[in-house]
Amino acid sequence: MLQELREGYGNLFEKGLIDEIMQVGTLKDVPEGYKLMDIGEYVKGMPLLISGAIKVLREDSDGDELLLYYLEKGDTCSMTLTCCMGDAKSEVRAIAETDTKLIMVPVQKMEEWTAKYRSWRNFVFESYHTRLNELLQTLDSIAFDRMDMRLVGYLKEKARINKEDIIRNTHQEIAYELHSSRVVISRLLKKLEQMGKIELHRNYIKILKL
Repeated sequence: MLQELREGYGNLFEKGLIDEIMQVGTLKDVPEGYKLMDIGEYVKGMPLLISGAIKVLREDSDGDELLLYYLEKGDTCSMTLTCCMGDAKSEVRAIAETDTKLIMVPVQKMEEWTAKYRSWRNFVFESYHTRLNELLQTLDSIAFDRMDMRLVGYLKEKARINKEDIIRNTHQEIAYELHSSRVVISRLLKKLEQMGKIELHRNYIKILKL
């Protein structure tokens, strides 16, 4: 675990903090699709990502989901931090977008490290800042962008996260994450195909030129 921790966070954390994470952290490999945290659960640990990606989603009163942001190498979830510090239930769902490796840190350490390590305080504040900007971008997209623009942005981000030009989500899954309907998404995907930007296949979407 030490090698992974140094590679992912060695440039962020001082040696004393790295040593403490080594003592109390648990290295975990989670497969694609694994639910790390659900809405209404108490947060027992905070993830530090070593590799892979996690998508963080919000759910409305009807059970429909909206993709908020992705977590990648060197990230943690500021909403998890908030729940840890306030002993509150999670208001988001976190699911592994790809096969992911992470270190789980006990919640009891969050407040202690905030007071003890400058690098941890900076990391927490930077995480809040980054996630807030991503949330604002999501809000701006919903409020100001047409659905076709949101869909193109979604497909580009999916391809970047998964490091391939194949999107293996169904039209219904895309609709859930964009808080739209399958009919609308299917129509827009068909339009993108007619424009020569993507290819639609039975079980996947191939990006050609977005």
